[in-house]
Amino acid sequence: MGAIQLRTAIPGPCSQELMRRRAGAVPRGIYLGTPIYVARAEGATLEDVDGNRYLDLAGGIGCLNVGHRAPGVVQAIHSQVDRYMHTCFQVLPYDSYIRLAERMNELAPGRFPKKTFFVNSGAEAVENAIKVARAYTKRPAIIAFEDAFHGRTMMGLALTSKTHPYKAGFEPFPGDVYRVPFAYCYRCSYSLKYPECGVYCAQHLEDTFKRVVAAESVAAVIAEPVLGEGGFVTPPPEFFRILTEICRKHGILFIADEVQTGFGRTGTLFACERYGIEPDLLVTAKSLGGGLPLGAITGRADIMDAAGEGGLGGTFGGNPVCVEAGLAVLDAFEQSNLCARANELGSRFAKRARRWQEQWPQIGEVRGLGGMQAMELVETRESRQPAAKQTKEIVRYCYEHGLIVLSAGSYGNVIRLLMPLVMGDEQFEEALGVLEAALQTVLQTRGVAFQTA
Repeated sequence: MGAIQLRTAIPGPCSQELMRRRAGAVPRGIYLGTPIYVARAEGATLEDVDGNRYLDLAGGIGCLNVGHRAPGVVQAIHSQVDRYMHTCFQVLPYDSYIRLAERMNELAPGRFPKKTFFVNSGAEAVENAIKVARAYTKRPAIIAFEDAFHGRTMMGLALTSKTHPYKAGFEPFPGDVYRVPFAYCYRCSYSLKYPECGVYCAQHLEDTFKRVVAAESVAAVIAEPVLGEGGFVTPPPEFFRILTEICRKHGILFIADEVQTGFGRTGTLFACERYGIEPDLLVTAKSLGGGLPLGAITGRADIMDAAGEGGLGGTFGGNPVCVEAGLAVLDAFEQSNLCARANELGSRFAKRARRWQEQWPQIGEVRGLGGMQAMELVETRESRQPAAKQTKEIVRYCYEHGLIVLSAGSYGNVIRLLMPLVMGDEQFEEALGVLEAALQTVLQTRGVAFQTA
C-alpha cells in the first residue's frame, strides 16, 4: 500500500459525510475512537475513504495478530464460502469444527485430556465458561478482579470492573460475583511494594474466603493473565502460581480469560505459558478468527462434559467460515515464528519507551509481556494522578499523523500496543516515530532535546 502519508487535516469530505450519516443512524452508545472510515487494509496498514494511509497499532482491538487479510485466512474463507456458509453445527455438523477443536485441545496448556466448543465472541465464551464451571462444581459463586474486563453481556458486565462507560445504567447484574484486587503493583491496593510484599494480593484470596464468600461456595476464579482494557497490567511471575495453588486446595476452578492475550500476543501462543500455569478452562476469541467472529472454550474433558446434552451451543457458534479462518490462523503460527516476532517487537518498544520515560516524567510506568506493551501516563511521578486528558490528546495526534493507537486503563491513561505481529521493522520504527512526536507535542520536552539515534 506504499509509504504512510503523514497529515494533519482530518476528517476528509468522505469521512465527514459518513460521520453525519452515522450520527443519524447509529446509537450514541457505540463508542467512536476515531473519525476515520476504512476503505481497505493489508498486513499492518490501513487506507481510509479519503485516501489517507495509516499504520495500525490497534489491530481491531487485538483481533489481527496475523495481520489484516492474512493470505492464508483469506484463502480459507474463500474456499469455504464456495462450498457452504452455515448449517448450524448442532443440526448438520462438519469436520472443520472438529479439526479446530482437536488442535485447540492439543495447543492449550495442560497435560490432561481436553475438549473445546466454539461460540461467536469473547463475551459469549466467558458466559459459557461460567456455565460450565457452575455445572461441574455445583457451586454458585465466581471471583473476579478489580480492573478486569470480561465483556458487555450481563454476566460479562458483572465480572467487569470499570463502571463508566461499561456498567453504569445497566444494573442489576447477575449475583454471586465477588471482586478482589489484581496484582497492579504500580497502584497497589494495599500500599505495599513488590517483592517485599510476598505477593500479598494473591495470598489475600484466603482471607476473602473468611470474610467475603466461603471457599466451598466458589465455583471459579476468572482472570486475564495480563489485564486488557484494565491497562495491560502485568502481574509478578508468582501471582498466578499462588492463585492456582489456592484454587486447587479448595476445589475451585481457575478460568484464564485469554481473549486479548491469546494467539501470540505475549510472546507465547497463550500467556498462561509465560506463567507456567495450566488453567482448568481457557477462554479465547479475538485473534483466533483472524478477523472473523470466533470464540472458544477449552478445558479439562471431565469439566467440559459436566453440562448435559443440549446445555451448550448457539446457532452460529463455530460457523464453518469462521472455523476455517481459525484453522488458517493456527497454520500461520506454525509456519511463521509470530511468537518470536511478538517478543522482538515488544522488546524494541520497551527499550525505546524507557528512554522516553527518562525524558518525560509523565510516563509513570512502561510495562508489558511480549508484544503486549503499554505506557501509563500520569500528571507527575510523585502524585501518580492519571493523565487521561493528555492520553486522549496523544491518541488524537497519532491518528492525525497516520498512526492508529488505543488507550486503556480504568482511568483512561494508558497507551497500549496491539499491532499486527506481521508488522515490518521499518513500519514499526515509523510508528514509534509518530508516537514519539505525539509525546513530544503533548507532554512538552523537559531539558535537552531527546535524541532517537
